[in-house]
Amino acid sequence: MWAASKLASLRVVVGLALIQATAFAANVDPTVLDSCPGYNAVNVKSKSSGLTADLTLASTGCNLYGKDIQELSLKVVYETEDRIHVKITDPSRKRYEVPESVFPRPENENANSKDANIAFNYTTSPFSFSIYRKSTKEVLFSTASHAIIFEPQYLRVKTNLPANPNIYGLGEHTQTFHLPTDNTTLTLWSRDAYGIPVGTNLYGNHPVYFEHRTTGTHAVFLLNSNGMDIKLNTTNGASTLEYNAIGGVLDFYFLAGSENDPTEVAKQYAEIVGLPAEVPYWSFGLHQCRFGYQNFVDVANVIVKYAAAKIPLETMWTDIDYMDRRRIFTVDPKYFPMPRMREIVSYLHAHQQKFILMTDPAVPYLPSADYAPYEHGHALDVFLKAGNGSESLGVVWPGVTVYPDWFHPKIAQWWNSEFANFYSPSTGLDIDGAWIDMNEPANFCNLPCDDPFQQAVEQNMPPPRTSSPPDPNTPIFTNSSGQVGRRDDFLNPPYAINNAAGALSSKTAFTNVVHANGLVEYDTHNLYGTMMSVATRDAMLARRPGKKTLIITRSTFAGAGAHVGKWLGDNMSKWEHYRVSIAGMLAFASIYQVPMVGSDICGFADNTTETLCARWASLGAFYPFMRNHNADTSISQEFYLWPSVADSARNAIDIRYRLIDYLYTAFHQAHLDGTPVLHPLWYKYPKDANTFPIDLQFFFGDSVLVSPVTEENSTSVAIYLPKDTFYDFNTLAPVQGAGAKITLDNVNFTQIPVHIKSGVVLPLRVRSQMTTTELRKTDFELVVAQDANGNATGHLYVDDGDSIEQKATTTVDFKFSKNKLTVSGKFGYNLGVKVARVRFLNVQAAPKQAVQDGKVCQSSYDAKNKVFDVTLDRPFNQGFVVQI
Repeated sequence: MWAASKLASLRVVVGLALIQATAFAANVDPTVLDSCPGYNAVNVKSKSSGLTADLTLASTGCNLYGKDIQELSLKVVYETEDRIHVKITDPSRKRYEVPESVFPRPENENANSKDANIAFNYTTSPFSFSIYRKSTKEVLFSTASHAIIFEPQYLRVKTNLPANPNIYGLGEHTQTFHLPTDNTTLTLWSRDAYGIPVGTNLYGNHPVYFEHRTTGTHAVFLLNSNGMDIKLNTTNGASTLEYNAIGGVLDFYFLAGSENDPTEVAKQYAEIVGLPAEVPYWSFGLHQCRFGYQNFVDVANVIVKYAAAKIPLETMWTDIDYMDRRRIFTVDPKYFPMPRMREIVSYLHAHQQKFILMTDPAVPYLPSADYAPYEHGHALDVFLKAGNGSESLGVVWPGVTVYPDWFHPKIAQWWNSEFANFYSPSTGLDIDGAWIDMNEPANFCNLPCDDPFQQAVEQNMPPPRTSSPPDPNTPIFTNSSGQVGRRDDFLNPPYAINNAAGALSSKTAFTNVVHANGLVEYDTHNLYGTMMSVATRDAMLARRPGKKTLIITRSTFAGAGAHVGKWLGDNMSKWEHYRVSIAGMLAFASIYQVPMVGSDICGFADNTTETLCARWASLGAFYPFMRNHNADTSISQEFYLWPSVADSARNAIDIRYRLIDYLYTAFHQAHLDGTPVLHPLWYKYPKDANTFPIDLQFFFGDSVLVSPVTEENSTSVAIYLPKDTFYDFNTLAPVQGAGAKITLDNVNFTQIPVHIKSGVVLPLRVRSQMTTTELRKTDFELVVAQDANGNATGHLYVDDGDSIEQKATTTVDFKFSKNKLTVSGKFGYNLGVKVARVRFLNVQAAPKQAVQDGKVCQSSYDAKNKVFDVTLDRPFNQGFVVQI
């Protein structure tokens, strides 16, 4: 009876006619859009830090997707010497803007326009504007000849680009890192994108692009969370970039970047979206998961088998398999009983390992069942509502579901409480981090979704178990304000973005849902995953006060990296996805300021092969977030299942673990100023045009060049080496780059080419260990990779690896010049280990001796590889000097 009543309400709210026929607007010729009248600028008022103006529709509007708004307001602010904020709004009514509670605005320093590195220029009739770099007089952004269109549900801005532009960003997508600029549409609208198909909208939304020229690198960020198409086109040699948004306002930030160092624009972008969150030291270890572990015995066996194979496993994960009928905050009493799961967690913690599992946002709609998470949330009224005030329903893994409203004032009370209860160290599952999925939010209900209860039955949700439960005694481990007066069409707007799922509400929450604060899901849809991310991080901090935490999410918006990390979604076991994972990783880590990022190693869907998994195990060791994960419909792919994959994993993890302190230092620097953790080659060689399109090689950290084999069954790879000196990571022999490709042969399936860029001092652990806890007890060695002038520098940051507020830290600077290595710094945190040796590279002849603080050291010289090793045995608790 209750089901029928709720169903009737749902039908009233949705309205069958609104959903059954989705009217996609015609694709209007760009020349028609350009010929629209646009606006004239009047009442221009200038001051040293910017200007304001009224924009008046120049003549009868085109009224293509609604009636053109007659009067607009323009505000231009020079917020810093490197950042200009340009905002165009409708003064006649309050339009939706990304709430400051979700996206805090950067500090406005009210810089003097005379001191700025970029400048705003404009014409009044018709109004157009441009941004140019003062030092070179180059135009960086220009709307000249392209009318600005501002309608209730359609906003359009178009800029000219230089010939053959180098554009990066505008994600999430699976395009190449260097974006194609001919007939390319990038759609921003979060969706559950199984298989991450090329050319479609995926899980996240980052409306920012970096444009690189040999004269400098700048960035453009549009702060707008509404659905949009961003179109890149080249016509008769002229390239353009065009925004087509279905709501909100035009809220642009223009960043000057730098003429010489592309990482400067990344730092400036971090000032807007927030500095990346620091993560615990252990999070850089190897993570293992799959969707399809049948029971607690399966999970325990995987842990034991990794140990037996001597492959370091830091963190064990479980997908939704552990849940009772796929209901969050439950365990299946037969397949994953709480006592046995607690036993697994205790075992992991006793062996210095960690545990993480999945938490979805969708809550099963069970008003008549004894299911506390729904009862608690319903009592607090925290779920999304349909237009008639009833709870908005969808279909996800547990069947008919409701969705948390992250704008609700009591949402933190509910979410924190559920985390505290279910993840209780004393009575529940004591997780060390959190994994959140399906937060676009995903919905399996097919439109018109007028009967979610029937669809749940037809789709067999929740899916039944297909195996028998194990014997419960089986031994294991034995070996803002409301939008008043809006009449917009939230279900079928007049301009239809290129959403691969079809209508806006397809496979997600209905876009006409109204949040507790009056905001409409139509506007805030793209924020859902990031808002869940923030709430989840707060819940983890509440249950583990003062501890850094690892949160991995699927859906993100600009600014998510200040709170969480990201995995690149449901990829497939294909060589194409192996390759494209590099571009996706570079986009998040070097542009979007989400550095804790990685793809499912060996692929999520379909069946991997031994050779693909062997190569991917090597590549995955150089993702900041390293996790093997696959689907329940795929064969098992744990690294130990094939000898070659196991060897590949051990070899690559050995390099990774020795470099973890170097990576941890890079993350700390990113947290301080936004310096990227990964670098495309052109970040390091911005004048070398050959590097601009490269996305199959990358710098791990500041100076470790990774060049994986990317073709199936190949044992060779052609890599590009700029005009610089590099050093083979394994032999330490110098390799002279000539600004050309070289071919590396005989790269077997258990190896990956890695080189050290010259001019750096690398702090490495002398060997890897089974856990990061053991690793921290291992001595260091210093690798001095001198440049052509005989110089090198480096840095190391060390803390306890776990606390948000540190009682003591150690920061070390390394400098090599005139054959002298100087180690200095502040040694507040006791590392408790030694510096075992220093390895000087590209030493042309054996030095007579090495002297450390006045004492002659034991040393040896490798003439073949030109490596001079100096043995030390000194505590790493103060500075010292080594002269050769």
